[in-house]
Amino acid sequence: MLKLGVIGMGLRAHDFLCETMNSIDPDFRIACIVDPAVESARNYLRDCDKKDTVFYDSVEELLKNAKPDGIFVGTRCNLHTPMAIALEKYGVPIYLEKPVATSMEQALELERVFRRSKTPVVVSFPLRVTPLCEKAKAIIRSGAIGEVLHVTGLNYVPYGCVYFEVGYRNYAVTQGLFLQKATHDFDYMMELAGSPITRISANWLRGRVFGGQKPGDLVCSQCPEAKDCRESTRNRIKNCVGGVHTDHLCVFSEACGNPQDGINEDASNAIFEFANGAIGTYAQVFFTRRQGQRGATVSGPLGRVSFDWYTNELQHIEHYQPFNGTYAADNGQGHFGGDHVLAQNFHDLIEYGTPSISTIQAGLRSVFTCLAAKEAAATGKTVDVHQIDW
Repeated sequence: MLKLGVIGMGLRAHDFLCETMNSIDPDFRIACIVDPAVESARNYLRDCDKKDTVFYDSVEELLKNAKPDGIFVGTRCNLHTPMAIALEKYGVPIYLEKPVATSMEQALELERVFRRSKTPVVVSFPLRVTPLCEKAKAIIRSGAIGEVLHVTGLNYVPYGCVYFEVGYRNYAVTQGLFLQKATHDFDYMMELAGSPITRISANWLRGRVFGGQKPGDLVCSQCPEAKDCRESTRNRIKNCVGGVHTDHLCVFSEACGNPQDGINEDASNAIFEFANGAIGTYAQVFFTRRQGQRGATVSGPLGRVSFDWYTNELQHIEHYQPFNGTYAADNGQGHFGGDHVLAQNFHDLIEYGTPSISTIQAGLRSVFTCLAAKEAAATGKTVDVHQIDW
């Protein structure tokens, strides 16, 4: 029976382990946890785990006493790097949530520690292994579109308000939405291009839609403007708008931050170059509501491939033949089916030594790209992306 440890037992750990991993291996157990919010963490457990799961105060204490078969790291984002580094020396397989780092200092230290490490890691990049992305990659690798020359990624987020009304709005922890959101997209775009991003320019909108001067603890039920506010609970429900449909913190609050001291962006763009000579663009918009869009178009001289996870369809258009092909994927589970693939990979890595399909190198390439994009947006300059050579 597989015994897993958890560092940070919150909603993400619950969804991935108690739902997705449970569907693969219902006999596995969450044997041990490090989480200062013990009662909250316990509430996220399956009934079969609540009696026997042991809580520890530190990673070192957990590894010394519990000896789990694998560890899931689901802490707040600024703790992903220190937790991964603390775990590395034990050699226990790690499932590491993204982003793998939130600063250049963290990313460089993570690279240094894992450069020669034999500790296996699966990074939480489910989009790269979704059925749509795998189908697109298969068409591209077959040579059907010719050499990859251009990649466009789009992410219109219909639930973008969550980055301003729950814990994500704490900029000191998140460090912005290139790191929170684009880390997924840069990863799968590099995977489709078959090449890392080397140079990047970027810009952003901040404080134009979300954020403001409302009190940090203001909630809809206490706000005199709730009747007319487009983000109030009553109007979200009335207008079928995404986001939290219960009483929630104000998205126009000073607690969201500000452009001078740091705030999650309302929207951001990037233009970049790949090492293989291809070029690309990416846009993410967080004030989109109701109708989402997320996917990419990859173009070559012979054709192009386009897909959108919200419609769950892929199109292959041939440039010099009178044919278009449309593929429809079955509706998947979490992250458009990618969570199931990664959970199976982590399970099989532990049980059978199967190689990771979402490595620490992939996590680092993406985070270095995100950090370069963030720097480019802040300075208005084109920035070279730090490259890893292992």
